[in-house]
Amino acid sequence: MQQTSRRNFIKTGVLAGLALPHVFSESARAQAPGPNSRLGVGFIGCGGRAGAHMHMLEGLKKEGMPIEFVAVCDVYRPHAERGQKRLKAGQLYMDHRELLARKDIDLVCIATPDHHHGYQAIDALQAGKHVYCEKPVTHWRQFELTRKLADVAAASPCTFQLGTQAMSDGAWHQMKKLVKEGLIGKPLFGETSFFRIGDWGERGMHVDDPNAKPGPDLNWEAFLGDAPKRDFSVDRFFRWRLFEDYAGGPVTDLFPHSLTQVVDILGVGFPSTVVSVAGIDRYNYELRDVPDTISLLAQFPEKVTISVLGTQANDFYATPQRGAGGHCPVIRGWDGSLTIDKNNKEIIFTGIREKDGKPDQRFPIEHGENNTEHWKNLISCAQAGKKDTWSPMELAFRTQTILQMAALGAKQGKVARFDAKQRQIVL
Repeated sequence: MQQTSRRNFIKTGVLAGLALPHVFSESARAQAPGPNSRLGVGFIGCGGRAGAHMHMLEGLKKEGMPIEFVAVCDVYRPHAERGQKRLKAGQLYMDHRELLARKDIDLVCIATPDHHHGYQAIDALQAGKHVYCEKPVTHWRQFELTRKLADVAAASPCTFQLGTQAMSDGAWHQMKKLVKEGLIGKPLFGETSFFRIGDWGERGMHVDDPNAKPGPDLNWEAFLGDAPKRDFSVDRFFRWRLFEDYAGGPVTDLFPHSLTQVVDILGVGFPSTVVSVAGIDRYNYELRDVPDTISLLAQFPEKVTISVLGTQANDFYATPQRGAGGHCPVIRGWDGSLTIDKNNKEIIFTGIREKDGKPDQRFPIEHGENNTEHWKNLISCAQAGKKDTWSPMELAFRTQTILQMAALGAKQGKVARFDAKQRQIVL
């Protein structure tokens, strides 16, 4: 990584045409499809996570949702063939731009390695496709790409949903409403975490074919994208989460699931300062170079602080679990705090001691996290011509900026600051 000073701006990733105006296809300017209109769906990426999305959309189709699986794409042909066979999709591609050129595709699911998400989402929006994009929205080194995608999504008439399915949980929307109504007074602090046992690279990613080689069925150059050029490796290709060239460890793989709702609940903008520490504290073997443990503190101009603790080396949580990883947040304000009761079914408001006589208040949680509902939220917004999904790009931009500042700061051992006027990270 290029070394920087506090006076120099971080410029990461390679994105051709960053300064060019946003250009959208004619289909991008079309009217919303309507509640009963057919939605042609394309999959960009057909690996393990894409399989989970296929399962959810298959279920929605059986329920009567007007979905048609049109095409699939993957730089590894066996993955694409598997997806095509499963969905009975009409066409298979190994270049996502060919898939996006189809006029009969209205919505795409992007489930590729981290460093491809931003580019593919921009291409999809500019081609007039609604987008479900897996988290993280971009790679940890791609801040300029994050900013570019935010601008494209804002200008596009299409709908965007980030795959932070925790945002489907009614608890966080209820908490946001309570904070907005002034129940906790002026917001002060948000604390959250994500604890897990297990390293995705070792336990969660399978080497499909130890004898795989680049060629007509495996496009290694396309896989590398804007990452550093490397000789082919089956581990890098199939177990990409182990490597910082393509992934970031807990800070970008897990923290979007626990930080996004805290940023949304507190209503904060971009941070002024982020400090972080990270390390490989358990899974210290030859291949891995991404951290398995990281913690961060983010300060905001609104005089709010957010803390996030996380590791893949221990799964004990001190607060009630709400969703995977025990990432139940505590939201603190001048007049009290919000959290989740140990029954995991109620939001609790507790007043501060200086205001005795104010009893705890309890609010039943309306519904829990549901990834299928997260998909339905995107589809219903797209059909209605709305862009205010549960996890829109505008929220993803604010959240990912915190995480990218943390990753860059931890890597260089520096405090990361944000220049709000220039929308740039400064180390």
